[in-house]
Amino acid sequence: MPRIVLTTLLAALSLGPSWAQSATPSPQPGPLSPEQALKIRRVADLNFSPDGSRLACVVTEPPKGQAPESHIWMLDVASREFRQFTFSAKSESAPRWSPDGSSLAFLSSRGEHMQIYLISMKGGEAWALTSTKAGVGQFRWSPDGKHIAFLAKEPPSEAEEKKEKDKDDANVADLVSDLQQLWLIDLPEPGAPKAAAHERQVTRGAWRIGQFEWLSDSSLLAEASNRLKDETWNSALYAIAVATGAFTLFSQPPQPYGSITISPGRSTISFTGPRNAGPSPHDLYFMSAAGGGARNATASIDRSVRGVKWLNDTTAFAAIADGFHRRLLQVAVNGTITPVDLPGFAGVFDVARDGSLAYLKGDFDQPDELFLKPHDGPAAQVSHLQEANWKGVRLAGAEIFRFQSFDGMPVEAALMKPPAPGSSGARPALVLLVHGGPAGNYSAGAETWAQLLVSRGYQVLMVNPRGSSGYGEDFLKANKADWGGGDFKDLMAAVDTVIARGEVDPQRLGIGGWSYGGYMAEWAITQTNRFKAAVSGAGMFDLAAEFGTENGPAGDEWYFGTPWEHPEAFAHSSPYMYIRKAHTPTLILQGENDPIDPVGQSTALYRALKRYGVETELVIYPREPHGPREEKHQLDVLTRMAAWFDKYLSAPTESH
Repeated sequence: MPRIVLTTLLAALSLGPSWAQSATPSPQPGPLSPEQALKIRRVADLNFSPDGSRLACVVTEPPKGQAPESHIWMLDVASREFRQFTFSAKSESAPRWSPDGSSLAFLSSRGEHMQIYLISMKGGEAWALTSTKAGVGQFRWSPDGKHIAFLAKEPPSEAEEKKEKDKDDANVADLVSDLQQLWLIDLPEPGAPKAAAHERQVTRGAWRIGQFEWLSDSSLLAEASNRLKDETWNSALYAIAVATGAFTLFSQPPQPYGSITISPGRSTISFTGPRNAGPSPHDLYFMSAAGGGARNATASIDRSVRGVKWLNDTTAFAAIADGFHRRLLQVAVNGTITPVDLPGFAGVFDVARDGSLAYLKGDFDQPDELFLKPHDGPAAQVSHLQEANWKGVRLAGAEIFRFQSFDGMPVEAALMKPPAPGSSGARPALVLLVHGGPAGNYSAGAETWAQLLVSRGYQVLMVNPRGSSGYGEDFLKANKADWGGGDFKDLMAAVDTVIARGEVDPQRLGIGGWSYGGYMAEWAITQTNRFKAAVSGAGMFDLAAEFGTENGPAGDEWYFGTPWEHPEAFAHSSPYMYIRKAHTPTLILQGENDPIDPVGQSTALYRALKRYGVETELVIYPREPHGPREEKHQLDVLTRMAAWFDKYLSAPTESH
């Protein structure tokens, strides 16, 4: 058990309602428009150069036309100058420094397929390092900087190319040729002609390879499984010899696990995993790179670990979800844990070798910006990415409160209120928004749906019910085989807590969400008539049918088993079983190519609601996966969602 130096970070939730008022924003000219609500630039993938003099990251622009574009930006640490670094017509992502810091590799789809590009820090243009016909997945530099390993499918054979040319595109399930294999490229010598490097295939056969890292200059550590047709959590950690492609079992972490990292000197491996089975990785584990057992380094914290970066071979930094907030911990391999004080920390960060920190800071009313904290000085904002799009616009803050649910379980929620009362003097309507997951959570960030609704005069309630992350593993597991049970009662207890304050109209309640949030909206309309409007995005109507058609059913199996062995569990938590009780007008939104919650779930809900005379509308977005990416579709979602609540909740729409 690690020793923990932590006193106030994780205070117990109080048993009675308590309220923490954030600063009240000044009024803005009128309701936020869907177009304005999309104008948030997103920052991700922070990477210090080896000497700490530069920081590369990815900035995703607001959508314009098709999917949003992402480009690499660069911070000069000494001057604090932060500028765009790549400017192609296509997106770039995954910036990774060479071990000596002389060059930067990244992914881009500038050609027909995703390739690795390389650019020298001495100047010049980026050039394609790979030319694979199947496109590159993840990649990693070798410790000596002489090689890059990457994942890609084997190139199609002549027969396969002929079939594709003849439009013979029958999709056969579970083919070995669909698996990504490990490849290796040798980096050109300095001054050599800039041309695609020779690509050598390292692995072959029926191995499904996930995340990988270099274990040494001659071997890789990979999450992998040779059980191709088995859709359970069944991977293990394997050492892969670069010379031969041979797999050697290294370790079998508890399932499910992920976020594998290795310390700079390749002495210690970290990964995230549960204390026992599922439903998602929770704690940080350390194990020796020489082999042996793994040790839970954050058992005494009991909060979900969301990101790990190494300072040196003895110390790592870990971001954790702590309710609506993100915290940063310094975790020593010997077991000592020390909190790092970063107010407003949004959970994305990197650490330089001298201990300097780059991180994102935000809040409910503040889209994320990049901050830099030198190892020997105070933190300072170094980006101003949001100013151009948000000048003169103030977003709404939130009140975080805690209440006691139906069975005494302490639960946390956030309430957002309009900046000024409507001119009619009527109490505002209340919209309950439910997060996805179910093992997700709401955090203190600029939530688009919430900001759009609160600017139109609604109070907006966001709850982290049982099953959410950020409150300990027992809380995370509390809705096992009980979707729509205790979690739904937590949501309704939160609604009643807000109503008891007397500030909202209890006859004008709405509910909405996406994915698990969409499911909960569907569930709610079958359990109560208190909601007068519902919006379900990519929800789940028949859990057994979803299990048989979704990609990756292992998560649902953790909650319910399989529908062939436990049909009663799937039926009990499926909205279709109770749909005859529904009367709430329901808007249904869905991506046509959603592999996570397939489109049939929404069409089945729509058909049932029509059968029983419930006001409903189904909108399917072509080409879209689980969440809409194209600008026109994102705008349509926001516009329809707001209009639906306006129509059925009679919310005030005048300017404030």
